[in-house]
Amino acid sequence: MGVDEDKRATLRRFAAVGAAGPLARLAGGDSDDDGASGSDVRDAITGYLARTPGAHFSKLRDDLQLGTGETQHHLRRLCADGVVESVRDGEYKRFYPAGRFSAFERRALGYLRRETARGMIRELLSNPDASAGAVADALDVSPATVSKYGAELEAAGVLSRADGYEIQEPETLVVLLVRYADSFDAATVAFASEAASMVSYDP
Repeated sequence: MGVDEDKRATLRRFAAVGAAGPLARLAGGDSDDDGASGSDVRDAITGYLARTPGAHFSKLRDDLQLGTGETQHHLRRLCADGVVESVRDGEYKRFYPAGRFSAFERRALGYLRRETARGMIRELLSNPDASAGAVADALDVSPATVSKYGAELEAAGVLSRADGYEIQEPETLVVLLVRYADSFDAATVAFASEAASMVSYDP
């Protein structure tokens, strides 16, 4: 019973965000053959993705305390209705509010959802002249790990390694880190508190 109450509280919290958003009518639908609870779940998913764009299926399911089949059903409907879009990212399928992000932003968010890649991006934004070795030391990871993610970030267009490590579209990445800091980690919240004054954006 306690789990059910926790689930309802979680869904209500995110549903309030989803129901207030511009896609609320589409998320709920004019005629809902799943009943009110189905509409509430879709509002919750919509609200969750507004705050956590780029979340993969398992994270969304677990954070909203939904079942696997339940999550699949409602995501399929939201995608079919044009409210949510999904992008394959290696072994993951990541979900975003439809039409809200550019291709670069979706790729960037996919990597910002990975702890090591996010740390590399933060470090290089804070210290643009940092070498690969310095980044590895700052993150307490091996140089091989930094090299691996550096190659992936370069292939995604987020990083250039032509002359050291150079972040591409740094302003966009700062905005994404600041806007969605709470959905990442404490280190990103700390970064955002210092970087927020450097950017302006519409939340």
